[in-house]
Amino acid sequence: MYTVSVEKMVEKFELTNLTPEISYEGREISQSDVNRPALQLAGFFDHFDDGRLQVIGKVEDAYLETMSLAEREERFRKLLSFTSIPCIVICRSLGPYPDLVKIANKNQIPVFHTEEVTSSFIAEANRWLHVELAERKSVHGVLVDIYGEGVLIKGESGIGKSETALELIRRGHRLVADDVVEIKKVSAATLLGTSPEVIRHFIEMRGIGIVDIKQIFGVGSVKQMQNIDLIINLELWDQQKEYDRLGIGNKYEEILGIDVVSHTIPIRPGRNIAIICETAAINFRQKKMGYNAAEELNKRVLDNLQENASKK
Repeated sequence: MYTVSVEKMVEKFELTNLTPEISYEGREISQSDVNRPALQLAGFFDHFDDGRLQVIGKVEDAYLETMSLAEREERFRKLLSFTSIPCIVICRSLGPYPDLVKIANKNQIPVFHTEEVTSSFIAEANRWLHVELAERKSVHGVLVDIYGEGVLIKGESGIGKSETALELIRRGHRLVADDVVEIKKVSAATLLGTSPEVIRHFIEMRGIGIVDIKQIFGVGSVKQMQNIDLIINLELWDQQKEYDRLGIGNKYEEILGIDVVSHTIPIRPGRNIAIICETAAINFRQKKMGYNAAEELNKRVLDNLQENASKK
């Protein structure tokens, strides 16, 4: 199970600490969903997931205003008896509820505040937590943003993946990762790729050494993360193998349970692999927009055959 530290979330969302006496160092969030404890404040704790980030917004505040001080303190005490709660965030200009802070200090549960509107904070926190806690794996390859499409270039070591990426960068496209691509499954249909921080923006060129793409080509030549839309497998040309020449049907490769469109590109002297990758990305984009060149050609051939047959 993956976790993300409360410390990292506080830094990300610039939260104000209402319980500075409590150290939240080492405190982790393991659930990607966020909970608004309205039902819990009403006294209903069945199926309560205390591993989630708890957010108090305007609805909860309005309900708390209907309670007496003694009743409100009792509800806070019951809620904060679940010491597995990673932290509580109070939104808008609400609170700070001195009774909540007092009980939180006693139970060692940090409480934070943000000026963000509740729905906006929850939406962004949900998105961020889903990325941080997503199922993941690392693959050997190069990830490049080509015309907005994330193209994962794979192949045996030394086949020319980095050289292809370098030519693509020279043609105006952006490097995301070289050598190691960290892939996260952020939804049932989306894979997000990035580079390990230690090697981010670097490319290894055999015969030259390590090249810093950001320093040489500028910040416009790199990107921190990118969806993986297309896979291109580079392999040495095999005379005995039959390669796809029409592309009417798609081939797929599975990554973390998601099927990604995949092409196999044979390598031989004289082939410009960077231009082939660029064309594959454009063609893939056209298909997403509803135009398939192979199907259009097939339709023209069939129409021509039908027209010739009708003349006989």
